[in-house]
Amino acid sequence: MADEAPGDAVGYAKDRFPQSVFAGGDEPDPRFSLANERTFLAWIRTSLALLAGGVAVAALHLSIPLPFRAAASLILVFLGAGAATNAWLSWANTERSLRRGRALRGPTFGLALTVGILLVIIVLLIGSLL
Repeated sequence: MADEAPGDAVGYAKDRFPQSVFAGGDEPDPRFSLANERTFLAWIRTSLALLAGGVAVAALHLSIPLPFRAAASLILVFLGAGAATNAWLSWANTERSLRRGRALRGPTFGLALTVGILLVIIVLLIGSLL
């Protein structure tokens, strides 16, 4: 690696993880890779917020029956795990597409997240009316 120029992406890619992302294609403009990383981190923050919300709904003694709180909590925890998984897969797919000059995929987790949050709201609303 000492023989390589600083901009030589081929040698640099061999040392990067995961190889399935960095092994092929050309090094993209750093701004695009950094934007992709910021999006990844935003999804991780969303995941942590969903997990914290799930724990809070289960731990707080709300005036909502336990089965409703437990259902809402489980939905939030599963959404948090899904958001973290989506963060990694979307980052890898986007970086791979940037490196290979392919079109970017559209959002895939947004609909599931929206439906899940609405379901949590409905479950907690019904539980609060009982």
